Amino acid sequence: LLGFFLVFYLVVIYSDYTGYPFPTAPPVDPFAKIRVDDCGKTKGCFRYGKPGCNAETCDYFLSYRRIGADVEFELSADTDGWVAVGFSSDKKMGGDDVMACVHDDNGRVRIQHFYNVGQWAKEIQRNPARDEEGVFENNRVTCRFKRPVYVPREETIVDLHLSWYYLFAWGPAIQGSITRHDIDSPPVSERVVSIYKYEDIFMPSAAYQTFSSPFCLLLIVALTFYLLMGTP
Repeated sequence: LLGFFLVFYLVVIYSDYTGYPFPTAPPVDPFAKIRVDDCGKTKGCFRYGKPGCNAETCDYFLSYRRIGADVEFELSADTDGWVAVGFSSDKKMGGDDVMACVHDDNGRVRIQHFYNVGQWAKEIQRNPARDEEGVFENNRVTCRFKRPVYVPREETIVDLHLSWYYLFAWGPAIQGSITRHDIDSPPVSERVVSIYKYEDIFMPSAAYQTFSSPFCLLLIVALTFYLLMGTP
């Protein structure tokens, strides 16, 4: 009984001295925004969407950079479901190593590993991602993670020191499970990507491809000339 009162007395004294009886947990660091001014310099970037878009306004954004024996990836897309990058030996879906950031029903963004079997993505339990972080804000899924450059020979996990075509996709999720991507023909890198070469590559979305094609520009010029000259 004497011991109980002694402990109680010490707790009261500690509380009066510090203002609270127990130490509080350290604050959680907020998700650091993706820097696009480093694109083409200290990291490689792909932007898909409106000309001049950044990681917060592009339909899809990806960056990569080497950090020691790892490659750090940053992904962001205009979706409330998932955003992913696939590593492929060709430009077609099938037989691809895929990393996806998935927004679940609890508001968390989880990094998952998939392998494309034909047109179907199969989740693989062996996940090479580490130092994972993600956030869902302003109707966007954004994430950052690392995975090793070299891996033991494994069908579902590619060696990133080799060059691959990058497949870009995003879409809705149902109860934390990914569903079909948003567009029928998701963008693909024009050529194989090397993690040892940093470029800043922009790919216009379908709406901007239409108006930027040479044929459409010629048609606009012809129609403008016709309207200015008037009909005979």
